[in-house]
Amino acid sequence: MLDYRLLAALAAVVETGRFDLAARQLLITQSAVSQRIKQLEERLGQVLLIRDNPPRPTPAGRRLLTHFRQVRLLENELPASLLAEDTEATTSLPIGINADSLATWFWKAVRPLLDEHELLFDLRVADQDVTERLLRQGEVVGCISATSKPPQGCRAGYLGTMVYRLCAAPSFHQRWFPTGLTLSAAARAPVAIYNRQDALHRRLLERSCGRAPRRWQAHYIPSQEAYNTLIVDGYAYGCIPEQQCRPLLDNGALVDLAPHAPEPVRLYWHSWNLRSSLLRELEQTLQRGAKILLLQEEHPEG
Repeated sequence: MLDYRLLAALAAVVETGRFDLAARQLLITQSAVSQRIKQLEERLGQVLLIRDNPPRPTPAGRRLLTHFRQVRLLENELPASLLAEDTEATTSLPIGINADSLATWFWKAVRPLLDEHELLFDLRVADQDVTERLLRQGEVVGCISATSKPPQGCRAGYLGTMVYRLCAAPSFHQRWFPTGLTLSAAARAPVAIYNRQDALHRRLLERSCGRAPRRWQAHYIPSQEAYNTLIVDGYAYGCIPEQQCRPLLDNGALVDLAPHAPEPVRLYWHSWNLRSSLLRELEQTLQRGAKILLLQEEHPEG
């Protein structure tokens, strides 16, 4: 039988990225954390943690951590009278989410759940095309993803569609796109890209120009607020969600470079296929909020 005190030490090291922070979180010494992980490895007969900077789990370690997080989620739904005194009272949900959802609609959607439960969110921000990996690796209990098919052992449901527009400040538009959006101008003009995994700009240019440039003059800005500011201030063009750019387009602070070719991104909620009332309630709360806050398409899987 697994000793969950030992598993908790492994989880704390992986989640905090440091042995000393894990010790502080568990209220034990750093030496005790190391001893617990070593004891767990000896019992199972395999290495579970790569002692690197930061420490990271081996494939076996990841499988154990997925199991531990699932058990912890279900345990937190038990009546308080059945739990040990040192059991964590407030449930913390690790969730994978893209930066634009976090900045535009997520908090509005989950407010009813926060009003109803004493709940903590541990949000892991990644591109909507990448968050599903976090779920597959067992690092999160659920994620918002652009992929419709869930990983094995998980379920998925359509939330809604975010619409992105290719925007620039009027001065930037006049300087770099005086005759409109062309492939050659798009290749020369500085573009804002969230990170190197972000393919949104490429898809939008393929939609509007037929294909994307082979090379970019790119700013990589992994901050949603700084990304938008760079575009509004006239230093780059880039993709901004409709919820954020619409007021700026309406008052003339931004120009839509491809008004007839916006890029729709369908979003799905993926989660572990557990009989967890809290996980199911989170899913339903997100779906209700998304129906109000996101565009709804009739046949999103098509």
